[in-house]
Amino acid sequence: MKVGCIGLGDIAQKAYLPVLATRPGVELHLQTRTPATLTRVADGLHLPPGQRHVGLDALLAQDLDAAFVHAPTQVHPEIVTRLLEAGVPTYVDKPLAYELADSARLVALAEKRDTSLAVGFNRRFAPGYAQCAGHPRELILLQKNRIGLPEEPRTMILDDFIHVVDTLRFLVPGPIDDVTVRARTEDGLLHHVVLQLAGDGFTALGVMNRLSGSAEEILEVSGQDTKRQVVNLAEVIDHEGRPTVRRRGDWVPVARQRGIEQAVLAFLDAVGEGRTLSARDALTTHELCERVVREVQERAAA
Repeated sequence: MKVGCIGLGDIAQKAYLPVLATRPGVELHLQTRTPATLTRVADGLHLPPGQRHVGLDALLAQDLDAAFVHAPTQVHPEIVTRLLEAGVPTYVDKPLAYELADSARLVALAEKRDTSLAVGFNRRFAPGYAQCAGHPRELILLQKNRIGLPEEPRTMILDDFIHVVDTLRFLVPGPIDDVTVRARTEDGLLHHVVLQLAGDGFTALGVMNRLSGSAEEILEVSGQDTKRQVVNLAEVIDHEGRPTVRRRGDWVPVARQRGIEQAVLAFLDAVGEGRTLSARDALTTHELCERVVREVQERAAA
């Protein structure tokens, strides 16, 4: 299976390439417009010259079976369009695009071409979070906080808060019939945002504070007098009278702990089996993010 990897930044090097480069049967092709980075990364993986590409045209000429897109978000629409038009099943880092119209167009194009399009919502595959899907979920709270990183609202929400939004959508136990957004902006920068999703018998809260004093991610799901807490995707604490703690094993790779390995393998398995994956559900997450962006901007302008 010929697999292309477009963009060789930190996320590709730390999380995706270690999985792809060791997958049996995968012939890995790298593409980036930065020759020095291409040489350094490809040398580290011992790839021959024919599997190194500076231009997208050269990569597409390899008759790829699948592609992973880890380039900056602003170029996603152009790159993903080229891949889908060539009939290449495509996995792309979230978000599909900064603008909802572009995301919708890409999903429609994938459906028109009957070509797989998957978005990298790896937390759906992270073991700690996946296990929460079977736990009582009357109340869900997910915090994803940072230190000293207030940011322009659209960029922050689509590049980072989107993980919170999608994870809440993944975990809610029923249809959402109420959406509430609260936020604080100052001088055009978003300091924190809170999203509440509610439905029959459940409430889900997503919180991101970019001035929290701590870089952390904490998920809590509770109901029926039990609670499960997942700390930084690595430590699972069950509360039933008294807490019991399960920690990530010392030899568990970070890519597996964060669900990236599982997401990659699920995508490649679908490609190998000839199953077409749809990004229609991922588009729903993008639509909800656009609603958050719009409400944050309206409150800032009021």
